[in-house]
Amino acid sequence: MRIEEVINKHYSNLNENDLYILKYILNNKRECSSLCINELAKRCNISKTTILRLTHKLGFNGYSEFKVFLKWEEENNKRKNNSEVELEELLHENLKLINQKDLTEMCKIIHDADRVFVHGTGTAQTTIARELKRVFLAVHKYLDVIEGTTELEIVKSSISEKDVFIIISLSGETNHLKSFVNELNIRGIKYISITRLGNNMISRKTRYNLYISTSVMSLGNGVQYETTTLFFIVIEALIRKYINLYFNNEEY
Repeated sequence: MRIEEVINKHYSNLNENDLYILKYILNNKRECSSLCINELAKRCNISKTTILRLTHKLGFNGYSEFKVFLKWEEENNKRKNNSEVELEELLHENLKLINQKDLTEMCKIIHDADRVFVHGTGTAQTTIARELKRVFLAVHKYLDVIEGTTELEIVKSSISEKDVFIIISLSGETNHLKSFVNELNIRGIKYISITRLGNNMISRKTRYNLYISTSVMSLGNGVQYETTTLFFIVIEALIRKYINLYFNNEEY
C-alpha cells in the first residue's frame, strides 16, 4: 500500500493541519523518510505532538513506524524504477540478437518440411510452442505440438529427414532431450533450437539456433524470477520473416 492510499483510507479523520503536514511530506517523500520528528516539525512550523497525533490517525504506532513506512516505499520505488530500466535494456538486447541473425535458412527448412514438430520443455515453453503453432496457421503451415516425454518417444519412431523439429528450452540442458537430439543428428533430421543465450547442449548440436537474453530477479527468501516472455519476440521475428519470404507466393 502506498502512502497516498493510507491517507485516502483515513481522510475523514484528518483536519487542516494534518493535510498541511501531509502535503509537505508528499512533495518531499525522499527527504522526509530520513527526517527526525523534531526536524519535520520545524520544516512544517508545527509541534511534534501534532505530527505524532497525525501518525496515530493514519494507523501507525508512532512516528518511527511512519518513517519506516516512508523508507520502505522509497526503496520499493527504486526497485521498480531499476526493473523498468532493466526491462527496456533487455528488450533492446533481444532485438539486437534477432537482427544479427539471418532467419532465411530456418524459414526455408520450415517451409520445405513435410511435417514440423514443436516441443517445449516446461509449462511456459509449451505455451510458447502453442503460440508458434497458432501464428503459423495464418500462413497455412501446420505445426504439431508435442507435449511430454511420452509423446516425444512415440513421434521419434515415425519422423524422417523430410521433417523438422523445433525445440524450445530455457536452459538448453534438459536431460530428456540429450539422447533425443543425438538421435536426430544421427538420422539426419534437422532441428531448430530456441534457448537462453549461452553455450548449451541443445543449441550446440544444431546449426539452426535462436537465442533470448534473460535476466534473473531476486524476490527474497531464495525465490527467483526469470522471464520467458522474450521467447515471444523470437516467434514474432520468425513469423514475420516467413511471411516476407513465402506468403505472397502463388500457393497461398
